[in-house]
Amino acid sequence: MKNYAAPFEKYLNLADARLGTRALYVTDDWFAPVERMLQPTEPEWKEGVYDDNGKWMDGWESRRKRFEGYDHAVLRLGVPGSIKGVDIDTRHFTGNYPPSASLEACFLAEGDPDEHTEWVEVLPAVELEGNSHHFHSVADPRPWSHLRFNIYPDGGVARLRVYGIPHRDWSAVGADEPLDLAAALNGGRALACSDEHFGRMGNLLNPGRGVNMGDGWETARRRTPGNDWVIVALGHPGEIERIVVDTLHFKGNYPDSCSIQAAFVKGGTDSQIETQSLFWRELLPSQKLSMHQEHEFVEQIRPLGPITHVRLNVFPDGGVSRLRLFGRLAR
Repeated sequence: MKNYAAPFEKYLNLADARLGTRALYVTDDWFAPVERMLQPTEPEWKEGVYDDNGKWMDGWESRRKRFEGYDHAVLRLGVPGSIKGVDIDTRHFTGNYPPSASLEACFLAEGDPDEHTEWVEVLPAVELEGNSHHFHSVADPRPWSHLRFNIYPDGGVARLRVYGIPHRDWSAVGADEPLDLAAALNGGRALACSDEHFGRMGNLLNPGRGVNMGDGWETARRRTPGNDWVIVALGHPGEIERIVVDTLHFKGNYPDSCSIQAAFVKGGTDSQIETQSLFWRELLPSQKLSMHQEHEFVEQIRPLGPITHVRLNVFPDGGVSRLRLFGRLAR
């Protein structure tokens, strides 16, 4: 099982460029463009590589400031959401990282910020070190659409990851409108799993199909009795009508079969839900899987009524690219 440096790492990274997050404005990105800071990949170091402006760095890096002030970047989130925590990652920046940074946010139903926009400080200035992760929780339930990331006074940041829950006005969703209730963009979240040696469990809920084998959930080869599993909390309670289990890119390492258990859970911590899942009812009986393809199940689904959580069981181990749970909202 992967060890998370902070509990909020299990939430969706709202600042991921794959979700459409992009920079609207940056005071300076002379050495490294701000877009690199939003990439989902881990930052890399290229020994001896230089471009026209200096050393190639995988992140956002501004020039050395020679006047009053500080650098900042304004970001528009691809999907608005509430923030649970942030990771300011300065890996590979050693003599050129900012001594401190802060984060502000605003929510705009339409358009982008201007000089009249009121920004709210969601993370006060925190001290930074070189070549390090900096995890900070945020205790503010309000949703945000834009961020202003400030570095004092200048320097470089490899990655800015902003973990949270996408915002959705569920009252605007029609009663007969089918949705993927497990999708990360609809607030679905992977809570726990037996193992994620090769691929993170949260990848199961990402938008689109997997780009490669690393963009999925994959366990180590099981050498003991039993099977692997992952627990997912739906973004909203609902009744499931169609299930898709996608093994795209998994050819010699897909599970032999799978099943899904489900329940309507009221309260309880993530660890308590993990124990409760042993006794959940069967939503999808065991189904044979094949390599590198989508598996759609409709008639096989058992009518359990409204549910809030599912447990995907894979037998005995292996990799799954995506899990989709289409259904209608339970009001």
